Amino acid sequence: MGNVMEGKSVEELSSTECHQWYKKFMTECPSGQLTLYEFRQIFGLKNLSPSTSQYVEQMFETFDFNNDGYIDFMEYVAALSLVLKGKVEQKLRWYFKLYDVDGNGCIDRDELLTIIQAIRAINPCSDSTMSAEEFTDTVFSKIDINGDGELSLEEFMEGVQKDQTLLDTLTRSLDLTSIVRRLQNCEQDEEGAGAGAVEAAG
Repeated sequence: MGNVMEGKSVEELSSTECHQWYKKFMTECPSGQLTLYEFRQIFGLKNLSPSTSQYVEQMFETFDFNNDGYIDFMEYVAALSLVLKGKVEQKLRWYFKLYDVDGNGCIDRDELLTIIQAIRAINPCSDSTMSAEEFTDTVFSKIDINGDGELSLEEFMEGVQKDQTLLDTLTRSLDLTSIVRRLQNCEQDEEGAGAGAVEAAG
């Protein structure tokens, strides 16, 4: 199953982290298979606009490595591992897949703009020195080498890695760490509240 996850494995997270995530996963998803609806619940994503909702579905599909319509625990951990500890190249490949909404192997301007707008709706603390439109224009002006209005995986990977400013901005705009950390904090708060209740009862 390792090849399904493109080399990302549970070993990349510590045993303590794995235990925490397994507990969280099984609490939220006792069946062991996360549906899109449960995925939204686990990340606290409600009352989303249609475009943001589409982005969440796209994110779900990129984490569903074997395309069976569910995220199992191994896929869940691989996704977390990628978000929290993935190497730049791994993350760029995932970003590309996320941006390529129609799955044709290229990103066009509308796809990039839609995803950037959706990301900012979910993750407002992401980089906002440029508007979504300005950011999209910047990406294409810098890395659409052949000027055809579409970015291939090669253009995207090479262009972003050569431009540190673009790489930094992209990484910040797609930094899901804050959402993941929020989940961890919620879990710790719940555990703390539970411990307090036990002490009060005693």
